[in-house]
Amino acid sequence: MKRKLIGLVAGIGLVTSVSVAPAAQAVRAGAGLTPAAIDAYLAESMESTGLPGMSIVVTHKDKVVHAAGYGRDSDGEPVTAHTPMRVASVSKSFTAMAVMTLVDDGKIALDEPVARQLPEFRMADPRAAQITVRQLLNQTSGLSDSTVDIGATEAATSLAGYVSTLRTGRLAADPGTRWAYCNVNYDLAARLVEVAGGLSFGDYLKQRVFGPLGMTHSAVSDQAVKPAAGFNSIYGAWVSRPELPGFLNGGGSGGVITDAADMGSWLISQTGSGRQLVTAKSLQAMHTPSKVRDYGMGWGSDTMGGAKLLVHSGNLFTYNAVEAVSPDTGYGFAVMANGTALHDDTYNVLTGLVAMSQGRTPDVPGGDRQLFELVLGLIALAAAALGALGALRSRRWARRRAGRPGWRIGLRLVPSLLPVLLLACYPQLISFLMNDRTVTWAQLTYFAAPMTITLVVAAVAGAVTAATRLLSVVSPR
Repeated sequence: MKRKLIGLVAGIGLVTSVSVAPAAQAVRAGAGLTPAAIDAYLAESMESTGLPGMSIVVTHKDKVVHAAGYGRDSDGEPVTAHTPMRVASVSKSFTAMAVMTLVDDGKIALDEPVARQLPEFRMADPRAAQITVRQLLNQTSGLSDSTVDIGATEAATSLAGYVSTLRTGRLAADPGTRWAYCNVNYDLAARLVEVAGGLSFGDYLKQRVFGPLGMTHSAVSDQAVKPAAGFNSIYGAWVSRPELPGFLNGGGSGGVITDAADMGSWLISQTGSGRQLVTAKSLQAMHTPSKVRDYGMGWGSDTMGGAKLLVHSGNLFTYNAVEAVSPDTGYGFAVMANGTALHDDTYNVLTGLVAMSQGRTPDVPGGDRQLFELVLGLIALAAAALGALGALRSRRWARRRAGRPGWRIGLRLVPSLLPVLLLACYPQLISFLMNDRTVTWAQLTYFAAPMTITLVVAAVAGAVTAATRLLSVVSPR
C-alpha cells in the first residue's frame, strides 16, 4: 500500500456498502469474487490510487455479483452504484448496438455505403462515397482527426450540423485498408441512427437500448441525467472542474451518462444472457474484430490471466471508465471514476477484478499518478529556481563572454530557449504521440495539467534567463 503524497479530497477510500477489515483478509487469502472481497479490494485501491470517487459492477451470466460505489463526488456526496458517471468512449458500444437494432429491422445495411443511407454525408474526398457502415463501427473508414476539421465538429450543436462540418474533410486512407481511432466514425453513425430510426439519437437509445434493459438512469444528455462535476489531479490535489463543452454534444462517440447499476444490465446483455436487443448473429458480429485490427464495433480485445476479453475504455477530461466482458466465462466488468490524470487507474482496477474472477489474488494498483506528479512538481520547482538564478547571474554570464562573436553567444542561449520551442509546438507534439489524434490547448489544461504547468514554468524560466543574458550582453554596465 503506497503512501499518499499530497492531501486529497475528503472521504477518499470510503466504502459505502460493507466494513473493510474482514474483507481485506479475504482478498489476501485469494478467496474469490465475492461482494466482501470486491469491497476490500476497492477500499485498498481507493487508498493507494487516491481517486476521488469510483463505482464498479461485476456480473456473471444473468446475475449481478456486486455493484457499489466508493469515495465522494464533487458535491461531497458518497458515490454509490446509482451515482451518474460519464463513460466517454465506452459509449461507442452503445452506439454500435443502436445501429445493429436497425440492421436487424432492415433499416440499415452494414455493408452498404453510408452515403447511400445518409445522403447528407458528403466529403471533399470522393473515396468517402465508398465508406460502409461496418467500416465506421470498425474504425476502418479512413476518417482521421488529421484530415477533418475537429474544431468545427466540436462546435456543432446537432448531429446534423456535425455531419455538415465534414464536407471539407478528406480521408487518410482508402476505406477498409487501415485502422484509425476517430470519434467522427461514431458521431456519424449516431446521425445515421437518427435518420434511419426516425428519432433523436438520445430518444432512440432510450426506447431501443436503455429502456428494454431497464437502464432508467442512463442517457446521452446531462439534461436528462445530471452527473456531478468531475476532477483533475493537479500535483496530487483533486480539483473539481466542469467537463469541456466540445464533448457534451449528445453524440455517439462519448456522450453516454450512466451508473454502475445500469451498467450491470448492459453487461449481462452483452454476455448473451438476460434481455437481448439483437439477434445472436448480430451480437456476434459486434464482438468480431475486423481483418485490419483487433477491434470491432465498439469493442477491442485484451488478454488477462490467459483469458481473452472484449474491452473498451473511455477517457473524457474529468471522467474515466472501462468495460469488459469474457465470452468464455460469462463475466462482465465495469469501472468508472470521476477523476482524470496523466495516469488512468480504472484499467488497473479492472485487471484486479478479472484476476479475482479467475481465482487469483489481485494486485492493488500503485501510486503511479502521485509519483508522476511529484516528479513533475520537482522539475517545475527546479526550473523556476534555475530561471531565477540565471537571471541573477546574467551580468556575470555576459562578462565571461565579452568580445566573443555574436553567433557563439547566440548558440549558448539555445539551451535556455529549448523549453520555449517545446511549448510552442506542445499540442502538435502530443497529437503526434497519440497517433495523430487532435489534442488542443484546452484539453492539455485538463488531464495533463501538471505536465502543462511544468512546461510553462520551464519555458518562462528559460525565456527570462535568455532575455536577461542577452540584455546584459547588449547593455553591459
